[in-house]
Amino acid sequence: MKHKTTSVLMAAMALSLGFSGMASAQDAAPQHYTFGLMLSAMTPYFATIKSGAEAEAKKLGVQLLVEDGNNNSITQNNQIDTLIARKVNLLLINPTDAKALVPAVEKANAAHIPVIYIDRKADGGHAIAYFASDNTQAGAQACQYIANKLHGQGNLFMLLGISGASATNERTAGCESVLKSYPHIKVVARQSGGFSREGGLTVMRDVLIANPKLNAVYSENGEMAIGAMRAAAAAGRLKGLTIAMIGSGSFGETQLVKQGKIALSVAQQPAVMGALGVQAGYSYLSTGTVFVPVPLHMDLAPSHS
Repeated sequence: MKHKTTSVLMAAMALSLGFSGMASAQDAAPQHYTFGLMLSAMTPYFATIKSGAEAEAKKLGVQLLVEDGNNNSITQNNQIDTLIARKVNLLLINPTDAKALVPAVEKANAAHIPVIYIDRKADGGHAIAYFASDNTQAGAQACQYIANKLHGQGNLFMLLGISGASATNERTAGCESVLKSYPHIKVVARQSGGFSREGGLTVMRDVLIANPKLNAVYSENGEMAIGAMRAAAAAGRLKGLTIAMIGSGSFGETQLVKQGKIALSVAQQPAVMGALGVQAGYSYLSTGTVFVPVPLHMDLAPSHS
């Protein structure tokens, strides 16, 4: 059986200089900056963003202050307030909630501290760049795969991310844009697993009990997909169940795809996002380079079990 891993990345490239602007910034006289990296949580996925950002910060001589928001928008707002008071040079923000983080972003704007979004964005305020997966496309790819596997007919469970997160909204919209063309695919449930493995396992248990004829699961991240897979395996219902996820591209997730336990991973590149965010911030502060979003599509990388 063929299983697939594909990657999509939405980056922000220099308006006139492309990535050469970043390279020239690194070659120029060294500047000493302090950046804040505000992560919504410290899951394996976000820890990989952190690792990518830290590696790039070390290359550039940037001091990187990392904060874990614990999936709490109040906590994250307070953390951002603290770093604004410390007068950091730039904030890399991965918002817990697209709406709830707007006041913090606006405070950073008022303090003339540049903001770059990583993986997710807020609904307001100004950012100089946004590095994330093309979440809408990723959701569409995963659900198109499911539709093809089911031959346009069957029962589907949509395992959603954190309510209010931009990634959740965009991935769900992408999936549902595909499902409109398949009236015989019935969505039996739409539930949030909170982007966590435990959440995916818990809600999947309930969905399996309520739906004895479940054909497929669409999961908006890898952690929830692993939880759902384990729940299905424990219930003796993994065989014949198509699980498609928007993953992190981690070794563990890739192995599950190769083993056939998960059918498809639309793999993100979190380390690249973190590194590009630091590069862009350094380039902006050093040269004033302006960035615009450009979608970067990685090659389809199939593997066989």
